Amino acid sequence: MINDTFANGNSIIHRIDPQYRILSAAFFSCVIAVAKDIPTLILAVVISAIILGLARLDYQLVAKRIVVVSGFIFLIWIVVPVTYESEHVFRIGPIPFYREGLRLSAQITLKSFAIYLAFLALVSTISITNMGYALNHLGLPNKMVYLLMMTYRYFSVIEQEYQRLSRAIKIRAFRPKTDIHTYKTYAYLVGMLFVRASNRATRVYNAMKCRGFKGTFYTLYEFPPHRRNAIFSAVMGCVVLCIVILEWGIW
Repeated sequence: MINDTFANGNSIIHRIDPQYRILSAAFFSCVIAVAKDIPTLILAVVISAIILGLARLDYQLVAKRIVVVSGFIFLIWIVVPVTYESEHVFRIGPIPFYREGLRLSAQITLKSFAIYLAFLALVSTISITNMGYALNHLGLPNKMVYLLMMTYRYFSVIEQEYQRLSRAIKIRAFRPKTDIHTYKTYAYLVGMLFVRASNRATRVYNAMKCRGFKGTFYTLYEFPPHRRNAIFSAVMGCVVLCIVILEWGIW
């Protein structure tokens, strides 16, 4: 189930207009994604960690999410250094480790953590309602914002339907095995999940129309113009510019 775990807070990051945070995270991530210099990427990770510290999130929850990302990064370190052939640096038994493979793995690792920590601090601290508001004000089509909001809201509903169907088949003494009966049961489960989700969506849409819904979501929170938004934008702009200068030597 999706929830706004980090959206409730009173840090300096939480008080910045969501529009500025989304734009800053997007520009920062785009620059990091195309950067290749290892020292520049290390600096980007440090900057992302500083921003994360300013957000004052629950460090235990952050650590759990970083562990999940680290699992995927670990798979990269298992595969890429031994398959990206170039000059080999060392061997462990019969397995050679190649220089370019190690370098590419390091780049992917640093980019992943820099971008992930930045989005964790800047984007995950925005409630889904305020994110829809911000994306709408940034010029995204209303239908895309509407789709985002409804998808978020009804993931939990689909999960509830799945749990209900799952309990029903367990009550009927279903035990999964590697046979045709099991495959058919799971196929029926998925099919009924789509049918029930479609029926629920129709009922909800009709209920919303009866309540005067016109395709627009409104937020109860307002983000009036404030000096801190301009300061934040200027600081993030300088950070991105410094990374560009370090990476490409543009001056």
